[in-house]
Amino acid sequence: MTENMRSLRNFFLYKCLFALAFWNHISLSMANELFKSVSNDFPEDGSDKKIKSLPLLYTNSHQSKANFDWVVIQNTTESLSLSEITNDNVKKLVALLSNFRQGSRLQNLTLTNMSVDWNALTEVFQTVWHSSIEYLNINSLTQLLDIESYDFDYSGTSMKALTIKKVLITDLYFSQDDLYKIFADMNIEALTIAESEMIHMLCPLSNSPFKYLNFLKNDLTDLLFQNCDKLVQLEKLILQKNKFESLSKVSFMTSRMKLLQYLDMSNNLLSHDAADVQCRWAESLTELDLSSNQLTDSVFECLPVNIKKLNLQNNQITSVAKGMAELKSLQELNLASNRLADLPGCSGFMSLEFLNIEMNLILTPSADFFQSCPRVKELQAGYNPFKCSCELQDFIRLERQSGGKLFHWPEAYVCEYPEDLRGTQLKDFHLTELACNTTLLLVTALLLTLVLVAVVAFLCIYLDVPWYVQMTWQWTQTKRRAWHNHPEEQETVLQFHAFISYSERDSLWVKNELIPNLEKGEGCVQLCQHERNFIPGKSIVENIINCIEKSYKSIFVLSPNFVQSEWCHYELYFAHHKLFSENSNSLILILLEPIPQYIVPARYHKLKALMAKRTYLEWPKERSKRALFWANLRAAVSINLPMADGQWCGETD
Repeated sequence: MTENMRSLRNFFLYKCLFALAFWNHISLSMANELFKSVSNDFPEDGSDKKIKSLPLLYTNSHQSKANFDWVVIQNTTESLSLSEITNDNVKKLVALLSNFRQGSRLQNLTLTNMSVDWNALTEVFQTVWHSSIEYLNINSLTQLLDIESYDFDYSGTSMKALTIKKVLITDLYFSQDDLYKIFADMNIEALTIAESEMIHMLCPLSNSPFKYLNFLKNDLTDLLFQNCDKLVQLEKLILQKNKFESLSKVSFMTSRMKLLQYLDMSNNLLSHDAADVQCRWAESLTELDLSSNQLTDSVFECLPVNIKKLNLQNNQITSVAKGMAELKSLQELNLASNRLADLPGCSGFMSLEFLNIEMNLILTPSADFFQSCPRVKELQAGYNPFKCSCELQDFIRLERQSGGKLFHWPEAYVCEYPEDLRGTQLKDFHLTELACNTTLLLVTALLLTLVLVAVVAFLCIYLDVPWYVQMTWQWTQTKRRAWHNHPEEQETVLQFHAFISYSERDSLWVKNELIPNLEKGEGCVQLCQHERNFIPGKSIVENIINCIEKSYKSIFVLSPNFVQSEWCHYELYFAHHKLFSENSNSLILILLEPIPQYIVPARYHKLKALMAKRTYLEWPKERSKRALFWANLRAAVSINLPMADGQWCGETD
């Protein structure tokens, strides 16, 4: 650094510190000490190193009861940072800024923790507007009271950009136009109002010089800038983290922004109905961020035709329709974190060079991707649940031939299925050519299918016939034993009106509905139930046969539970055997719950035949119909049976 430059810097620094001392913010001795400590930090070798920040100045003005604590960060002579601005000291801030007229070196001003009313804020803006400051940043602004119309003088300014973050408005009753008008009509190139719960912004009254607008993290909706034709210079618009819902309305918002090139609509609530109005985007728009919304496959019917970069990450897209409008200029497409099951083709993206399809639902990516997308230079397809199979072998082989076009290979490409290969990198997954030979696999599969069909047919016959043979044998053996043990009892004496066959899972209905309504109703009805009438010491099959033999009727309570019970199947078989052997009409079918045909086992073909040919009683859900149900059931089992006292069950005195 030359001696003249060092002298000039020291002079400017001393002047600033002396001014603070003059305004009673610091003493002259403190100013001298600060000058000595900071001036020693100036680089001696002419390098472009930055000067250390000045320490926090805890200042007490004897002219005001309020404290005005600020930090002066002088990285160069062009920047100034102040904090803790209140209504008590804002006048001093205005007086300080008034010294930096146009032509001064100060260009960057940062105000932090500012809590003032509307008049004080507009006065600060107005002072800055006619100073040398080009870039104003306000962090954490509390706008207290008295928002009203203000006739702002925008003329003759050096300002280029205004950034305001974290605005809190405490005034509950004011005109929205008074607040937004002062910002909408600013004659600067860049405006940022972020994290401020802003619900609207006016369209400028005349053609605006805005080239950059950033309204990050507010509460803006689809009403923003509708039918606004004054943003003729706007090139970049950021509306991330707001409350936009309609993609078509967003497109119409941009249609009059003739120079718009970049639009960020990420982290909103956007969706698009395919039957909605047609979209109309700014023809100049080349980069669009629609990530983290609620968009589905129909989004491809509402996209700018000249788009070059498109971000659709973290939506609900399942496929890229082949019949969509062509995006001939599209070069970069981000479809990560969606629900795609395969790589999209490039029939609509003939200029595509970069594709991100990570974290989707792709099991086996298409091996012909690079053939349909010859211009693709980089493909990001990792972090998908790959199924390591023969089909994936072609994709792995394709990677070796692509010349490193797969991004994050090999660490991001890991087998998810089958389970025994989970965690294996695709580069380490290998199958022999013979194992993946399609012709051989087809022949083998055909042979195995024929063998399987034959085996299944054989097993169906084999497993069914022995069962029926066994049941017939048990029936015969039981009858033979009964004849051998009691030859005098050739004729079976009926003891019950009906034997009840039901699944244990339907026992509540049987015990709470069927038995009480039949046995305790009108007449005398004796029911045979396995829990109380099976004879201990005899086999279950023998008990079943004896109960069916000694019952006038057999009641079967049909439900999905019934067809899952093996014992119910036994009981149905023996009752069906009695039906044909004695040529009797002894079966009563009660349909407790509908039985879907697909859950009825194949061996229940007799049940299917019975339900198709015989009338059955269906348990009514309506209480008003149940009296008729019980009457019909009593009539079906009605018969006089002898009782122990010599009377006949069913007789009345």
